[in-house]
Amino acid sequence: MSAPTFSIRAATVVSALLLLIVSGCGGSSNTAPNPNPNPGGPTANVSIVAGAMSLGASAYAPNPISVAAGTTVIWKNNDSMTHTVTSNTSGQFDMTISAGGTASHLFSTAGSFPYHCAIAGHTMTGTVTVTP
Repeated sequence: MSAPTFSIRAATVVSALLLLIVSGCGGSSNTAPNPNPNPGGPTANVSIVAGAMSLGASAYAPNPISVAAGTTVIWKNNDSMTHTVTSNTSGQFDMTISAGGTASHLFSTAGSFPYHCAIAGHTMTGTVTVTP
């Protein structure tokens, strides 16, 4: 005898909702075994400092940071809570970094790239300036 269709559908919906809730709580990180998408290329490090949530432009250090085109910037979250590194220009980069985790982005073109933490209530802002 098979289970009623309603019960299977309900279980599927509940499972999907739980997955969305867990992923929305910052339980995952963009941390990879090799955080540099440009192995062998130049890198620059930015720290998310302890207590960063309300530090504004002081939350990311150094800030602003200036790098040459072709440099991978690696953010390390030294705070006890999850934060994001989200470009102010939609679609450029948006990374969630759990406490102690890292995330990176390769900056291949010159320009100014302002970013922020997209978590509600966080005032964190930063800028990466890329030179040719």
